[in-house]
Amino acid sequence: MDCRLSDLRHKEVISEIDGTRLGYVDDIIVDTKSSAVVAFVIFARIFFFGIFGKSEDYIIPWEKIKLIGEDTIIISCKTPKPEKRPKKRLFLGKN
Repeated sequence: MDCRLSDLRHKEVISEIDGTRLGYVDDIIVDTKSSAVVAFVIFARIFFFGIFGKSEDYIIPWEKIKLIGEDTIIISCKTPKPEKRPKKRLFLGKN
């Protein structure tokens, strides 16, 4: 089965251990040296238009992905710990 990033964005990620629905794939991390997918990224959810903040991003390592199906992606671990996304640097390296 061939699968593009645009196809992955419509698949929901679910943990097989505890049944948690994590969300949908928003991005992937690729190792440019080996041309291999390293992880899937699920961006943070924003609560009430950003007024109450947002949760952290989930980064799912490729080794934890058990099955990519028609509508879902099953991972073989408990709900992973959310991780903060690194801040982007401005043009002159100042934040």
